[in-house]
Amino acid sequence: MKKGLAIILVVLSIITLVGCGNIEIKETIAEEQLIIHFIDVGQADSILIQLPNRETVLIDGGNRADADLVTSYIKEQNINKINYIIATHPHEDHIGGLPEVIKEFDIGNIYMPNKTANTKIFKTLLDEIKKKNLKVKLARGGESIINTKDIKFNIIAPNSKEYDETNEYSIVNKLIYKNTSFLFTGDAEKDSENEMVKLKYDLSADLLKVGHHGGVTSTNDFFLEKVNPKYAVISVGKDNRYGHPHEDTIKRLNARKIQIYRTDELGIIKVISDGENIVVE
Repeated sequence: MKKGLAIILVVLSIITLVGCGNIEIKETIAEEQLIIHFIDVGQADSILIQLPNRETVLIDGGNRADADLVTSYIKEQNINKINYIIATHPHEDHIGGLPEVIKEFDIGNIYMPNKTANTKIFKTLLDEIKKKNLKVKLARGGESIINTKDIKFNIIAPNSKEYDETNEYSIVNKLIYKNTSFLFTGDAEKDSENEMVKLKYDLSADLLKVGHHGGVTSTNDFFLEKVNPKYAVISVGKDNRYGHPHEDTIKRLNARKIQIYRTDELGIIKVISDGENIVVE
């Protein structure tokens, strides 16, 4: 990839003459960039997306212990509103930091699967949602969140009313920006992956957020064949007790020559797209 294709936030000072010789200085930030931040929250998930239309998405919020880290990181990006929160499923390592996010920021829409949990953190999340008079939208495969000429943000799972495992209820999103595409899978496992393939969703993506922290029951061959990504990001904690990412998952990715990026090795991973090219930092 050519060096010049790297997308860099540039502040341009534009000097325009106004009226009788008065000079007005205007500062504008380079637009039309998609920036995806895979926040390093250890053995958990939290993904911040800055869309080219200046809207923001937060997919999951890490563990409860990650709440300050996640909120601070969002503030560092000069963001004060989260337009879309995606709580992929009600496990603590995905929703733990979301109550604090809802407290700290102006919130637009919240999407959750039709799955509850009898846990303190899930109740805390619902309480914070209620305090702000927000309503939860139940996510279902086949729905569109954003549908414009250049940006499409769709829900492609869950597709059934009931599953045996909570992970299978995970919301799966596909984001398309012009000619680049990204698939975010939460902790979706084999059953959900199989449904997405059978329902003939367009799963193709340049980048795959690997399901369930690289667990062996996710990112199966039949699913990878349809996604066929160039890049894979694994959000995972160093030396975690689950043995994630599983060696079989890594083998499946390597067999397809997919470039792997891991938060336990690299920390925060930032992906930038101009709609034609993708740069991973």
